[in-house]
Amino acid sequence: MTDASDQWKQWHVQRTETVSAPYGPLALTGTYWFEEYPDGRLPDIPGIWTPDGDAVVLAAGGGDGLTVDGRPLAGEVRLGADTGPVADARVALGERRLVVLVREGIWGIRDFDPASAARRAFRGIVVGDHDPRWSVPGRFTPYEESRTVRVPNADGRERGLALAGELAFTLDGRELTLRVAREPDGGLWAVFADATSGNGSFRFRFLYPGAPDAEGRTTVDFNRAVLPPCAFADHFVCPFPPPGNTLDLAIPAGERALHD
Repeated sequence: MTDASDQWKQWHVQRTETVSAPYGPLALTGTYWFEEYPDGRLPDIPGIWTPDGDAVVLAAGGGDGLTVDGRPLAGEVRLGADTGPVADARVALGERRLVVLVREGIWGIRDFDPASAARRAFRGIVVGDHDPRWSVPGRFTPYEESRTVRVPNADGRERGLALAGELAFTLDGRELTLRVAREPDGGLWAVFADATSGNGSFRFRFLYPGAPDAEGRTTVDFNRAVLPPCAFADHFVCPFPPPGNTLDLAIPAGERALHD
């Protein structure tokens, strides 16, 4: 039977493959908010992009090189937000994928390029050795109603972060809690910092405990703490930890930084 250490090694290999994939986070070369480009013209991206209520209208000529759903665009098309894998984004420019997104009613696009400098320069992720003492039982207690707190984001803006409840656990002999969000599959998501953040580790990290059972039980495994997308590309808008999620102990487990 594969033990926890072997499973973790497999997880780390898969994680490295995911972030270095052609349309992984290392491929992101720009995020552009249309409100900053009122004429609809974006840097190094053809066409005219115009927000229109619940969608974006893209106008382009046949010589612009844009395709939508695999077909050359000559005219206009109305686009909603892309919700699937980056590789399946509707708009492409050669190998690049232009992902339409919306945040709190503000529309923009992300430009993913498999030939990005960051992807070419990637040398792997600095990660702590697997240690079972950093994997502990946890108990999730949901709030009666979801709570949204305003937190700074990596791009300098402040946005809402929806929180579903609190995750309690004992680590290194101390009783701790994290405020967590719910993922669509029922799993949990925590944005946290610890005493290594900015001092041996990236300034904050993400943790994804599995879906709690009917009694709220799950596993809190910091061996699988991961770098946020903004550690791989400056153009992501990762939320910073909400109040209460900065732990005053050092957690050397999990992903810590990118290799130089």
